[in-house]
Amino acid sequence: MEQLTVGLGERSYPIWIGDTILTGLPEALRQIAFPKRIALVTNPVVGDLYAPALTEVLAGAGYRVSVIRLPDGEQYKTLDTLSLIYDELVALRFDRHTGLLALGGGVIGDMTGFAAATYLRGIPFVQVPTTLLSQVDSSVGGKTGVNHPRGKNLIGAFYQPRHVHIDVGVLQSLPDREYFAGLGEVVKYGIIRDQPFFVWLEEQQAALRDRETGALIHAVKRSCQIKADVVEEDEKEQGLRAILNLGHTFGHAIETLTGYGVIQHGEAVAIGMILAARTSCLMNLCTRADVARIEALLSGLHLPTAAPDFPADDYVAVMQHDKKVKSGTVRLVLNHGVGAAQLHDIDQPLPLMQQLLN
Repeated sequence: MEQLTVGLGERSYPIWIGDTILTGLPEALRQIAFPKRIALVTNPVVGDLYAPALTEVLAGAGYRVSVIRLPDGEQYKTLDTLSLIYDELVALRFDRHTGLLALGGGVIGDMTGFAAATYLRGIPFVQVPTTLLSQVDSSVGGKTGVNHPRGKNLIGAFYQPRHVHIDVGVLQSLPDREYFAGLGEVVKYGIIRDQPFFVWLEEQQAALRDRETGALIHAVKRSCQIKADVVEEDEKEQGLRAILNLGHTFGHAIETLTGYGVIQHGEAVAIGMILAARTSCLMNLCTRADVARIEALLSGLHLPTAAPDFPADDYVAVMQHDKKVKSGTVRLVLNHGVGAAQLHDIDQPLPLMQQLLN
């Protein structure tokens, strides 16, 4: 088992990464003095696969566990669904000496974290991510929240978990499309901060496609370490942390325009990274060869690279609601070659979008 730490002073927390380590969760909870009364939040798919065994092992270690099941899918990442968590916690008489456990992908993790941040003004929670995307991205860093019909993740809070428990063994049960979607976020880390990792991903495409355990543990660990390093430097996204959003401004627009859940988040980010790379090339921040490498790697990992056919005006209208917009100016994270990235103001997004879509 591999271990990392997100160093945030008294709010620091460990990340455990390994294969078939779900049974070690009680020991992880004991080490952080987590409350003995827990609400395990999950969805029907993940809940059927893992909740009974996990509840049993926790009960055997003296934890009292109640299970809250939410509908499955990005389209349910809403305030209405969030209220279901609050309703259950109130009915169960959860107090400030209780905790939440998020068992699922990014939707479950984001909503559980936001519920933890706001219920009784804050109770502790732990992330047990079960998708590749949530293991390498959303479970680490403390971003929590829900979507709004006019934009993704517009309602939320920064609220760090107490522990992140990553079992790559559960990835074997993921449908192919969902698994490959998670690889989009893995590729992102190589593009924004680690050129040698990008090269490793190019070399290990077959192992990653086949879900080989060793390759998965390395990919997850390196991704989490890069994100932890960035979060430690800029927890509340005042500067550096914005680079973690490479491809996300375009990607969130794609998710909003197509309807939440139609295109998976990782797929939308993959397309968004291609659009960002092409923008970088137009601005002479990277070469055509860099764009080709990025596109080849994403395609090799079975990710889409073509933008959905919507008018440029529609893309720009949604991008204006992006969280990085400042004083009405759209700002994009753009790669500088492969291995570095920076936030850039885009003064004329409509002509840019028209050029990208032609």
